[in-house]
Amino acid sequence: MEQLPPGQFRHLFDHLSGTLFFAKDREGRLMAGNPAFVKRCGFLREEQIVGLTDRQIFPPRLAEKYHRDDDKVVATREPLLGLIELFPNAQGRPEWFITDKLPLFDREGEVCGLCGTVRSYEEQRAAIQPYLELADVAEHLKANFRERLEVSELAEIAGLSVRQFERKFRKTFQTTPRSYLMRMRVIKACELLATTNLQITEIALESGFYDHSDFSRQFRKHMGLAPTAYRRDKRAAGAKSGAR
Repeated sequence: MEQLPPGQFRHLFDHLSGTLFFAKDREGRLMAGNPAFVKRCGFLREEQIVGLTDRQIFPPRLAEKYHRDDDKVVATREPLLGLIELFPNAQGRPEWFITDKLPLFDREGEVCGLCGTVRSYEEQRAAIQPYLELADVAEHLKANFRERLEVSELAEIAGLSVRQFERKFRKTFQTTPRSYLMRMRVIKACELLATTNLQITEIALESGFYDHSDFSRQFRKHMGLAPTAYRRDKRAAGAKSGAR
């Protein structure tokens, strides 16, 4: 880590869709902001916001709230996560956003500032809504992944026709119900291979596969190697870790 140039990681936030990123010093002066944050503050370039405080950018009531939260992070040395608060939207009108704030420490372990992210509550809710609508189906699959899949039963749980369900499931999870179920079986098999001494055939049946051949074919397709090779690699990695 000592060889990495400073500030390299923050550029990740320049490319996170729908996420505003900022960093401040102990006095609440902005030291950095990703393009989305800079634009939301009404500026064109990051250097234009450096040195400014919230009071110079936002309405008084909002600025005071941000300042109080910043002071708390600096004083307690603890993050404030999942704050639901008002923040100006792209049109400048207050809208509900989710804010996370974390303290920043210098090499001596002292708090030298804080950084944070701001995400639209409405956009976040809209993004997860499709998953919430299929939550009962996902729970059913998780509890019954060893059983034979009946798409008509899953559609009934979702309150949709089979065609509507398959279209919605694919759009939400980027895969078919059958492929989703197969991934869950492979995940369970990985756990058993790594943590038990069960025979491969036993693991196949315990994970919901028809037989050893079906299991080996599907496991290799999803994991890129045979079950025996996966178990061998996991055990070798565990032995190496235990020897340190």
